[in-house]
Formats: sequence, C-alpha cells, structure tokens
Amino acid sequence: MRFDIVTIFPGLFSGIFEHGIVRRAQAEGRVTVNLYDLRAFTHDRHRTVDDRPFGGGEGMVLKPEPLAEAMESLGIAPCARRAPEDGTRVILLSAQGIPFSQSVARQLTAVDRVVLLCGRYEGVDERINQLYCDMELSIGDYVLSGGELAAAVVVDAVMRLVPGVLGNEASGEFESFGVPDAEIATDEAGVPRSQHGAGGLLDYPHYTRPVEFGGVAAPPVLLNGDHSAIRRWRREQQLRKTMANRPDLLERAALTDEDKRILDSIGWKKY
Repeated sequence: MRFDIVTIFPGLFSGIFEHGIVRRAQAEGRVTVNLYDLRAFTHDRHRTVDDRPFGGGEGMVLKPEPLAEAMESLGIAPCARRAPEDGTRVILLSAQGIPFSQSVARQLTAVDRVVLLCGRYEGVDERINQLYCDMELSIGDYVLSGGELAAAVVVDAVMRLVPGVLGNEASGEFESFGVPDAEIATDEAGVPRSQHGAGGLLDYPHYTRPVEFGGVAAPPVLLNGDHSAIRRWRREQQLRKTMANRPDLLERAALTDEDKRILDSIGWKKY
C-alpha cells in the first residue's frame, strides 16, 4: 500500500515513520510512505504557498496552484476525470472533515494508494477540495496547527490493518473498535478463542505477569483456563469500560440480550 503526503513541513515526519511497526512495514515492502514538499511546486523566489482569504478575515489560506501542480506531478487527475476503480483516494485533512474512525481506516485498506493533503493556516482553497479530493477527514473535535499530525495518525491506523503488517493478524480484530465475533476469521483449529470481538466497543483491560503488582492482583478468572468464563468476563469489562468512557458507542452498538442484561446490572438504562 502506498501513502503520499503533501505538506509544507516534510521534516515534521522525520521521526514518526522511522520506528516501530511503520518502519518494519516499510522495510518489508508492505507499505510505502512518500513525502512531498508543497513549496517545490511554487515558481516565485519566495516559494509562496499561501495568500489572504477573499472576503477578509484572519490568517492565510493555502493557494490552489501549488496543490494542483502537486496533484498533477503525482499523476492525480481531478475527480471528474478519475476512474472510481483506479485504486487511489485523495484525502484533505481538515477540522471540517468527517470523523476519522476505525471503520474508515478499514475502508481505506481496500485501495492501493492514499494521498493525504495537509492543510495549514486557515485551511486550503476550497476549490482543491472540490476538484481533487474524495474525502475530507478530521481526527477529532479540536483544531491542530496543521494536517501533519493527522496524516501520521491516518497512516498508522490504516497501515496496521494491511495484511502482513502486524505480527499477529488477530491483533487488528480483537481490539477497541474491532469487528464483531461473527466477522472474525483468524481462528485456528483447536485453539480456544478466549478473546472477544469488540463489535465497535472499547477493548477489555489486559493483564500480564506478575500476578500481583502494587498490591493489586490480576483477576482470578484470567488465570483458571476456563475460556468460556474468560470470554464472559471480557465482554462484561468491554461493556463497563465503554459505558464509563464512551457511552455514545453503546447507542449504536449491536447489543445481544446478554449484553443488555449486563448493562442493566451495571446501571445503563438507555438501550
């Protein structure tokens, strides 16, 4: 899978993609990350990429000409001339975009190439969004100085779902916002499934050695080898943590009758 990032600050990525899973995925040839300096597509001696907004107001806006030239250099035609099946998605990172989520990350793994445009200042001339972008994404309800950190988040979240990137393929399924049990296809014959698919909820808490730390013991249910009991405990913990930290997720989750019974027992009354 290929990621192309267009930015006025390529140096901001110098350390982010040189460590951990992203570095390994690139070394193994499963993922390619390319950085493009937007200033390289300017033609004045000041390498100007921004200008004042029409209509007045605060700040500056990224000009359309350098961005359009960057798109052309990457072989990206305007949306009107681009075939839907070309395997490329152009994304503008912006506080005005739709929320980025694990579901969106999964959708992006279906394409071969993701082009990320990093906004700066007050944003990008809207004509670039209209002409070239398939999607406008926001990573949260807050404002960043630019789209670079958001681009790094998108690359990391999508890349780890690419087959072969994670050492254990189940890691991408049994985690927060993961798929439901029915959609998990990584079981091995004869191996008890003690995990529990998140089904869009938060992950359950995890414990490792030692059994006791800081005067707090790991839950006994995790130590007795009863995989059915472990699954039930993990599902209850998912529901408890989601109710405490992200109750909004429960509003749209597919809950079983057992889930509803558990939620009722812990005080949730909104299903």
